[in-house]
Order: sequence, then structure tokens, then C-alpha cells
Amino acid sequence: MRFEIMRLDDVDGTAVDSAVVDAASVNRIVQQAAAIGQRIYIRPAETAAR
Repeated sequence: MRFEIMRLDDVDGTAVDSAVVDAASVNRIVQQAAAIGQRIYIRPAETAAR
């Protein structure tokens, strides 16, 4: 499964940038964000139609 992780602006909460990552990378990204106090939003990535 893949997830979209968006980094949020500290002032107004708007998405500054985003990345689509695999499930194995989510924990590492969350730990890094927590260590520096970064706000992030995580949601399942949209899948392409086959």
C-alpha cells in the first residue's frame, strides 16, 4: 500500500509539499517529523485505474 504524506505550513496548515511513499517508509518519515516538530498529514494514495 502507498501513502501520500503532505508537509503542512506551521502558520496556516496548508500543504507545502507532498510525497507518495510505500508503507515501509511511513514510520521513518513520522519519526523524523516528530523529532523536529514538523506537521504532516498522511492519507492513502490514490491508485491509478487499471
